[in-house]
Amino acid sequence: MARTSSLNSLGIAKAPVDTRVVVAMSGGVDSSVTAALLKEQGYDVVGVTLQLYDHGVAIGKSGACCAGQDIQDARQVAERLSIPHYILDYESRFRAEVMDSFADAYARGETPVPCIACNRTVKFRDLLKTARELGAEALATGHYVRRVMGPAGPELHRGADPARDQSYFLFGTTREQLGFLRFPLGDLPKSETRALASRFGLTVADKPDSQDICFVPGGNYASVVQKLRPEAVEPGEIVDMAGTVVGHHEGIVRYTVGQRRGLALGGRDGTDNDPLYVVRLEPETRRVVVGPRAALGRGEIELYDVNWLDAPHAGSLSVLVRVRSSQALRPAEIELTGEGAVVRFPEPEIGVSPGQACVAYDRSTGSRVLGGGFIRRFA
Repeated sequence: MARTSSLNSLGIAKAPVDTRVVVAMSGGVDSSVTAALLKEQGYDVVGVTLQLYDHGVAIGKSGACCAGQDIQDARQVAERLSIPHYILDYESRFRAEVMDSFADAYARGETPVPCIACNRTVKFRDLLKTARELGAEALATGHYVRRVMGPAGPELHRGADPARDQSYFLFGTTREQLGFLRFPLGDLPKSETRALASRFGLTVADKPDSQDICFVPGGNYASVVQKLRPEAVEPGEIVDMAGTVVGHHEGIVRYTVGQRRGLALGGRDGTDNDPLYVVRLEPETRRVVVGPRAALGRGEIELYDVNWLDAPHAGSLSVLVRVRSSQALRPAEIELTGEGAVVRFPEPEIGVSPGQACVAYDRSTGSRVLGGGFIRRFA
């Protein structure tokens, strides 16, 4: 086939038929439609599914991104589309990069976001390398984010549908990776994705979205941590901010900063019995520190393991941030430091959890992801 000097729909100077694209196929509707759309546009599509952690077969659980049924669904979609499909065994690297890190973070008194770790390592590092080895010129995924060409190259932007935007989970994507990645669903609402799946005749058109972390059956993360790090699930004291013992717990991994429910403190002598929240976790002493809601407020937080996609800047930069994936954007100032970054809020931010990500967006529109990092434990 003759090549063309004009750019195709993926921004590559080749005819689609001459452009190989690897699609990360999880077995869900989003990645399946991604593959179908690219196939319809004439691209040389290759589907790849990662075998990460197949607890679905072990416990009979459906709807998790790594379960055995999902691999079967991905295979059926690939057959329907008449594209090559490969299943890669990434279990050992997923265990080391994601599951072990998840357990270690909880043992440190943090609240990790394993999907971020998975995207940064297994998917956008290891799978991207494999895609290149397969001769691909792009790796496409079903994430609801947008890749926009800016003056300095590709930029990462929020998905057009605020209800589906996944940019928080992809802040760790590097500039180099953005040059190779494509997100065909970034401009679509989920309803249109499902409509497309029906039009393409895909069996996954009505498949429910997974709500759980793929390796955490039923959302019971404490049981997973207990299995991986038994020493992290040891009983201890629940104390108020003055150090008075007000209860006992069966492991700090069962708690997260900002938590109110499930403390089981009962009546408390010498207090007005106002609601108490988890204010701090102290893994060294196995103590859960509780206090009033006002004690959760943080005017400043420190970030580590920062990935910055914007041009470097000196001093403070006015941005919008979110410190939880479902949170609305908040105004803040961010200052990059030699060891990470410092984020300052005009008003105390409530319920900031160490180990979660803080992601910064441009102040003017809140669309472009400037970068982010993980929230450091505070004293």
